[in-house]
Amino acid sequence: MSNLKKDEVLRITRNYEQVLEIINKYGKAKEQLLSIFLDIQAASGENFVAEEWAEVVARELELPITQVHDVLTFYAMFSIKSRGKYVIEICKSTPCHVSKADATVKMFEDELGIKLGESTSDNLFTLLHTSCVGACDIGPVAKIGDEIYGNLTAVKVAEIITSYRRGFACQK
Repeated sequence: MSNLKKDEVLRITRNYEQVLEIINKYGKAKEQLLSIFLDIQAASGENFVAEEWAEVVARELELPITQVHDVLTFYAMFSIKSRGKYVIEICKSTPCHVSKADATVKMFEDELGIKLGESTSDNLFTLLHTSCVGACDIGPVAKIGDEIYGNLTAVKVAEIITSYRRGFACQK
């Protein structure tokens, strides 16, 4: 740590204490691993669980690091890479695909100026594919957080993105 600048040491220490606080909130219970990771990811400021924090979780819960990584990489809700504040997930299931999921991806790519799998330069949005979200009747759909948006058009996509940029979720 001697090569690190003072502000970097403070950031690491603050994050370490925050991760320990989250783990202790759940009583170091192994069965709370998903909840612990969700809280760490939300607190990260970059919508992911860093390797160093996964190692802290493994140590504190007395779990093998391989098991911790298996959980982090199995569930689509977790990321081990930095993501935007808002993760836009485009459904790629068959009903959505038939109802033009590829065109939906293109609308979001055009509106955001990024490609699928990328994040905007302001780190506000990340665009990804996802499995079925259970809204086949309104496909094609996109999911942002817990909100599902369907029957998407270029105009609707622009309204959704504008709404999130302004800091409030768009009305469906």
